[in-house]
Amino acid sequence: MVRRDLRPDSCLFSFLVGLSRSLLAFAALAKNQTSQGFAPLTIETPRHTYAYVGTALDWWQADRYCEQHFAQLLLEPQDSEQGSFSKLLQSHHIRGSVWLKERDSVLHKTKRRRGHTVPVLVFRDKTDTKYVKVLSDFPALPAVTACAHLQWDTRSQDIATIFSYAVPAFINEFQLRGFVDEEGFVRFALIVHGHHSPYLPVFRADGQWHHFCVTWQQENGTWAIYADGKRRAAASGLCSVGPSAPQAISGQGTFIIGQDQDSLGGTFRAKESFSGNITDLHIWHRVLSAEHIEKVRSCWVVEQDLLFGWSSNALQVESTVQTVATQLLCPGPVEECRVLEVGSSGFSYVSCLQPLPFICHYSKDAYWQLKRAQLESSHALASRVNTLAVRTVIPDSVFSSGVQDMNLSVALDALDILAAVLREGEVPVLEPSDLLAVLQLLKQVSDLEIQEGDELEMLEQLGQYYMEVTELILEEQNTGTWSLISQVIRGPMAVVELCDRVVSLLVPLLTRERTKITIQHGNIGMEVRELELSEQQLSGEAYVVQTPEKGRHDLIEVPAEEMQRLKSRGLHRVTVKNMWFGYGSLQRCLSSSAVSPDTAAPDGAQKYLGTSVGTAVISATLLSDQQEISAAVRYRLQHRAQDLPNTLLGPVCAFWNFSLSPDAGGMWSTAGCSVAKSLPDSTACFCNHTTNFAILLQVYEMERTTKEELTLQTLTFIGCGVSFCALTVTFVLFLVVGVPKSERMTVHKNLILALAAGEALLMVSELAKPNQVLCFMVTAFLHLFFMAAFSWMLVEGLLLWSKVVAVNMSEGRRMKFYYVTGWGLPVLIVGVTLATSFNKYVAANHCWLNVQTNVIWAFVGPVLLILAVNSLVLLRVVAVTVASARRRSKMLTPSSSLESQIGAQLWATAKPVLVLLPVLGLTWLCGLLVHLSIAWAYVFIVLNSLQGLYIFLVYAVYNSEVRNAIQRMKDKKKALSFTNCSHPINYLSSPRNTTSWDTGRLSPAPETALPSPVQREPPVKNITSRGNFGARIPMGISSIMSPERPAVELTAFKCSGF
Repeated sequence: MVRRDLRPDSCLFSFLVGLSRSLLAFAALAKNQTSQGFAPLTIETPRHTYAYVGTALDWWQADRYCEQHFAQLLLEPQDSEQGSFSKLLQSHHIRGSVWLKERDSVLHKTKRRRGHTVPVLVFRDKTDTKYVKVLSDFPALPAVTACAHLQWDTRSQDIATIFSYAVPAFINEFQLRGFVDEEGFVRFALIVHGHHSPYLPVFRADGQWHHFCVTWQQENGTWAIYADGKRRAAASGLCSVGPSAPQAISGQGTFIIGQDQDSLGGTFRAKESFSGNITDLHIWHRVLSAEHIEKVRSCWVVEQDLLFGWSSNALQVESTVQTVATQLLCPGPVEECRVLEVGSSGFSYVSCLQPLPFICHYSKDAYWQLKRAQLESSHALASRVNTLAVRTVIPDSVFSSGVQDMNLSVALDALDILAAVLREGEVPVLEPSDLLAVLQLLKQVSDLEIQEGDELEMLEQLGQYYMEVTELILEEQNTGTWSLISQVIRGPMAVVELCDRVVSLLVPLLTRERTKITIQHGNIGMEVRELELSEQQLSGEAYVVQTPEKGRHDLIEVPAEEMQRLKSRGLHRVTVKNMWFGYGSLQRCLSSSAVSPDTAAPDGAQKYLGTSVGTAVISATLLSDQQEISAAVRYRLQHRAQDLPNTLLGPVCAFWNFSLSPDAGGMWSTAGCSVAKSLPDSTACFCNHTTNFAILLQVYEMERTTKEELTLQTLTFIGCGVSFCALTVTFVLFLVVGVPKSERMTVHKNLILALAAGEALLMVSELAKPNQVLCFMVTAFLHLFFMAAFSWMLVEGLLLWSKVVAVNMSEGRRMKFYYVTGWGLPVLIVGVTLATSFNKYVAANHCWLNVQTNVIWAFVGPVLLILAVNSLVLLRVVAVTVASARRRSKMLTPSSSLESQIGAQLWATAKPVLVLLPVLGLTWLCGLLVHLSIAWAYVFIVLNSLQGLYIFLVYAVYNSEVRNAIQRMKDKKKALSFTNCSHPINYLSSPRNTTSWDTGRLSPAPETALPSPVQREPPVKNITSRGNFGARIPMGISSIMSPERPAVELTAFKCSGF
C-alpha cells in the first residue's frame, strides 16, 4: 500500500503529488459536481423538516442526494395526510411532480451495463455455405416471439436473412430479413406464410451490439418489431387469406440462422446470407409483453413458454462458422417510480430516469442535530484534507454539496489523503461535523459505478483505503462523537451498510484463477469469494478472522448441507460476501441501541440489568447473478472480556434487522437464530438467514454467591436422592404389604411413580450436558415426568374435592378421567411444545427447558394453574374441617373454655394443611418468594427436594392402612408358626387399629376381646343435616375435637401420624 509521509517537511512533496493528479480530479469534479442550483427550500412542521430541491434529477440521483445529506427521499404520505401535505407544499409555491419513495418497496438501481458471457456466432462474409441449424422440435405456433443480440456488418448493403424457418409444405413460413438503407439505418421485414411486411428502420448501422425482438400471433396476423427495448414497428394483417385463415405457423420445420432456405434445410444463396455476429437467440411460443422484452434485453431469461434457449449444445454449426465467447454488456431494465402530483393531490408513475424536483425529509430532532453540528464546527479536518489535496475533498458544510458521481481515480485519491490525515492523528478526536463529512464522502465512494475502461486492479486498493478510513473513525476516542450524531445517521450500523456496498464493488475482480479476495485492516476485515457448486463433494465454506487476542479467532460459515441445498436448486456458483468488525465504537454505540422484545428475555433467578454487544459483528451475504439469496449460516464469536463483578452473562444470538424501527436505523432481533453451544469465552450460533450477526450478552445481577449456589445444588442433590429412596420404598410397600385397593391408593402410586422418575432424571441430568441429543431427550422426559407429577397432584386435589363435595360420577368413570388427566395431559403438553418449538426447546447451559424463550411457559403455566386449583381445594377442606370441629365441640363439650375451643380449631386448621401439602404440591408456591431472599431459596429447596420423604412419612410410616396391612402379615406368619395351638388365630382379619388425630397414638383393641372369624367395620353413613348442623357432610370427614374417638377421618388420605 502506498503511504504518504505527512510530516511538515514533506508538504512540498504532497503539493507536487496533488498537482500531478489535479487535471484528472478537476475534470471529474467539473463533470460531476452539481452543487450550484441545489439551494433547498426548507419547510418546517412541528415534527418534521422538509427540504425541497428544485433542481431536476432522476430518481436514483434524487435518492442519493437525500442520502448523502443524511435525509430520506420523501415517503408516500398516508391517505389521511395526503391533502394537507399537498396544501402545505402549495403554500410554499411548489407545483408539479416530485419524486416519492414508496413505503413497502425498495428500488434497487441495476448497474447500467451488466456483464453477460455468451457464445457468439461469427458470420464473417456473405457466403452460401455458412449456416447454423437449431436442433429443436418446433410445434405449431399460433403465436411466437424471437429475440437475439445482433452486430450488423456495415460493409454490406444487400438484403440479409437473419433467420429462416421452413416446413415441407411452405419454404417461407417464418423469416426475418434486413438491409442497411442510404441513411445508415438497418431496416427489418418479417415474413409469415410468405406474406411480407414492409422494411422499416429499427436501429443505426453503427457496428455496435443491438437487441431485437419480433412477435407475431395468429389472431389478425398482428406483428411487432422491437429494437433496444423500444417498439419500432407494429401492424396487423400479416397472415394468410381465405376461408381457413388465419393459420398458425406450421410445426416440424427447420430453423436456420444466417441463410434463406430455398429448399427445406438447404439451397442457400450468398447474396441473401447474413454477415455479422449474432448471439443470445431465444424463441417463445407466445407474444412477450413489453415488460418481458425489456427483461430479455437486460439478459434475463423469461422461462415461461420458452421454446428454445440459447445454448451451443442445441446448435449444429457449419465448420466455417466461428464460435467465440464474448461478454455482452446488457443495459438494466427501465423502472417506473412513484411521483406526487402537487396540486391534484394524486399519484402517478413515470420512468425513473426522467429528471424531476424532489423533497428530502428529516425528523425534527435529526435536522437540528445536523444544523448544530455544522454551526459548532471548527472545520479542522476539512481544512487539513483540502489543503493536502489542493482541492475540495470535504466541503465546509454537508448542506453545500450536490450529488457527486465519483470515478475510481478521484475516489482513490480522496480516500488516500483522508486516511493519511486520520492516521497521523492531527485531529485526535473528531468533531460531529468532521465525522459527518467523512461519512458523506464514504457514501459518495460507496455509490461508485465501475465504468468501461476502469483499471479494476485499483479496486482492491480502494477497498484497502476504505477499510482503513472506517477503522480510524471507529476508534475508541470517537465513541462520544458517534453518540452525538446518532439521530442524524440513524444508528451506527449505517457504516456497516456502506462497507457492504464497497465489498460488492470488489466482485468484478473475481476470476476462475482468483476466487477469493481478502482485506484485513486492523479491527476491520472483509472478504469476497466465488464458490463452485458443481463439485461432487461440497464442504462448508468458512470466513475465519484472527482476533487481537492471541490464539483466538471468529468465524462464520455456510454449512455443507446448505451448499448442497443450493446446488439442488440448480445454482452452479454463488458469490459470498463477508465482513468483520472487531470490538470498538461500533459495539459501544450498538449496546445502547434498541433491542426487539424477542431479544431480552428475563431470567427469574437473577435481576436483569441490561443487554450489551459482547463480541465482534460479523456478516455473510450470498449472491447469485447479482441477486441476494437466502441461506443458513453458523458462526462462532469470542466474548470480549467483561469486567463486571457479581454479575452473570447470558449469551443471545442476534442479528441487526434494518426493517425494525427504520427511523432509528434498525434494532437487534433473534428471529431465526439460536444458541448452538455456549462456552465461558465464546458462543456458537445457528441462523436460518444471512445478515449482520453478533452475540448479545444479557447482564444479570448475581443475587447469590458461588458458595451459596454450590450449597443449594448440594442440598438439591441430597434431597432428591433421599426423596427418590423414600418414594421407592413407599411404592414397594404399597405393592408388597397388600394395602386394600382404592381410588386414593391408585392415585398415590401414580403420583409416586411420576415424582420418583422425575427426581431420578434430575440427579443425572448434568451428566447428559456434553451430548446434545442425550440432553434433549433428558429435557423432554424431565418435562414429561414433572408435568405428570403435577397432573397427579391435581388428581389428588380432585379426588379430595369429590370426598368433600358430592360428585355424581361412578368410580370407574372417575378413574378413567384421572388417568387421562394424570398421564394424557402431560403427553399432550410435551408433544405440542416439541412440535411448535423444537429448535428452541433446550436451554443453552443445562438440560432443562429454555427460559429465554416462551418454551418455559409450557411447564410454568400448567403448574401455576394446578397450584391455584389445589389451593382452592385445600381452602375448602380446611373450611369444612373447622366447621365440623366447631359443631362437634358445641355438641360434646359445650362447657369447654374459650382457650380450649380456639386451640382445637387451630389444630383442626393446621392438621389438614400439614397432611395435604406434599400431595397437593403447594410447597412449590415458595418458589414465588425465592427472589426476595436467599432464605426462601433454602426453604424452597428443602421442602420440594424432600417431598418424597414427606410422603413416605405421612402416607407410609404413619398410615393406618399400611400399618394394619403389615400387622396382618405378622399375624399370618404367627398363625403359621403355631399350628398346634388349641385356639389358632384366624389370620383372615385382625382388629382394626384406630388412630387419634389428637395424640398420634394407636388405640389397640381390648385385650380380652377375642377376634371373631370375620370382623367387619360398620357401614359408613352420611350425617343428615338437621337443625343448626349446617351443610350435609360425608362421614369420611368429621370433627377432630373428640378426645374419645376420631368421629370423622380424612378418608381421602388416611393417616395416623398426627
